[in-house]
Amino acid sequence: MAADLSTTHFELFGLPQSFEVDTEQLDSRYRELQRTVHPDRFASGSDQERRISMQRATQINEAYQRLKDPLLRGRYLLELDGYQLDDEHNTTSDVEFLMEQMELRESLGTVREADDVFAALGLIMDRIAGDIDERIALLEKQFANDSSERFALIADTLTKMQFFRKLQEEAMELEVTLEDEIS
Repeated sequence: MAADLSTTHFELFGLPQSFEVDTEQLDSRYRELQRTVHPDRFASGSDQERRISMQRATQINEAYQRLKDPLLRGRYLLELDGYQLDDEHNTTSDVEFLMEQMELRESLGTVREADDVFAALGLIMDRIAGDIDERIALLEKQFANDSSERFALIADTLTKMQFFRKLQEEAMELEVTLEDEIS
């Protein structure tokens, strides 16, 4: 078992290099790969075999996580094309989008004031999930487009998706906090 760490995640899973991924095939191939390299299979092997097994298992886990998540997959595809997203400097100047983010953040901040906090939070979470789904659909179209400005468009969509992902995480944290306070 050689540790080929130079292969792309798509090659590792036998998938075409595309934003659209067959998640059933990805899941199936993940389980198959993990069975072949799982460290328990090499417990009685040499130190080198155990080390390589761990490297491969780690590579497979990391690749799976990146391909499973549309945001990480989009970023990875850009990297494969030589386009690096700089999180510190990559932002959006879309005023309408930024206003929407502020409104959503304010809505999260006032959830505790609602008569039914979980219903209010649920509405916000549904809206955020819908916005993320819209970005995923947009990314599918953008990655399929061969225009010269596609990288900038994809980067902008991924940046916006990151904003929504952060809001989604904050909403889920708030939900846990509210559940803890009630119980």
